[in-house]
Amino acid sequence: MMKTLIGLEDGTVMVGRSFTGPGEAVGEIVFNTSMSGYQEVLTDPSYTGQLVTMTYPLIGNTGVNPEDMESSGVHPRAFLLREYQDRPSNHRTTGTLVDFLKQYGVLGVEGLDTRMLTRKIRTVGAMKALVTTEDLDPESVVRRAREWEGLVGRDMVERATCATRYRWEDNRLVAADDFAEGAGFKVVAFDYGIKYNQLRLLTRKGCRVLVVPATTPAEEALALRPDGVFLSNGPGDPAGVRSVVDNIRKLLGKTPIFGICLGHQLLGLAYGGTTYKLKFGHRGGNQPVKDLQTGKVEITSQNHGFCVDPASLPKSVEVTHINLNDGSLEGMRHREWPAFSVQYHPEYASGPHDAEYLFDRFMQLMAQTS
Repeated sequence: MMKTLIGLEDGTVMVGRSFTGPGEAVGEIVFNTSMSGYQEVLTDPSYTGQLVTMTYPLIGNTGVNPEDMESSGVHPRAFLLREYQDRPSNHRTTGTLVDFLKQYGVLGVEGLDTRMLTRKIRTVGAMKALVTTEDLDPESVVRRAREWEGLVGRDMVERATCATRYRWEDNRLVAADDFAEGAGFKVVAFDYGIKYNQLRLLTRKGCRVLVVPATTPAEEALALRPDGVFLSNGPGDPAGVRSVVDNIRKLLGKTPIFGICLGHQLLGLAYGGTTYKLKFGHRGGNQPVKDLQTGKVEITSQNHGFCVDPASLPKSVEVTHINLNDGSLEGMRHREWPAFSVQYHPEYASGPHDAEYLFDRFMQLMAQTS
């Protein structure tokens, strides 16, 4: 264990212990309220550029395994805990969290008062922060945290997207330039930081999925003659990826579109709306969302720090879901074009049931327009 300082831009300095060895990381400090699924959190590309604090006190007790990967790597720059459990006990475990973090070069820190830290983030908001075992001067740590450029206005998608096209077949990535032969709807999935379970659900529904880089021109995507387009989740400020927004605008009205998380926000910008930064964001597996069409409330998984402003949307766009904690927009659909989206992650089963029905809705939309 090594002494570690965590310096926040508001001047707060906390002391912890690194359980992964020496290291240093700067980023936006946020918290996640999930009680399980820390491997899914770590491998979610939406956490690119962030330092993640888990509010559940004991982390590491279920180890890690290849089946729970949501991408090919680990994306937070640091993982902050109350107490690390170094003896995992689960029949699916194939390795320990500490070795997993070391493998991907992510700093793991324990011994923090995560309740105090979470309350501070909720009060002040998500902040710039520096986590270090190397610089133990409190004033220097705070100053360097403040000097970091932050996430607002930056294009973080370029760090999370794939470099080349690929198919999702037999639960694995297969390099390809076109769809596989066979039956089923053809779906072009734009990778802004996509999660594997989104691809699993689409293929389980019988779709042939071709994943393309975020900057793929709309003309190239439409030339593939897809039955629908999927806009994935991803990291950072949607306003920082304007070229992608212009691209989505060219797809509207040409093919059915389904967006999730960052894909939802980018779709909102393509409609002509605006986005804003939430004070501390929504991250965890217990976010209540109301479906305004059915009146039902879903307990959802979420991971985002920005939101579409419903007041900025044109009348052609209908709000379909709202967050019951703060009233923010969680879903919308276009009244004329075959396009809809949700802010939360319907592919993640955090409650008594997941929101897989949204993928069925996408299937229905493609069937109606094919």
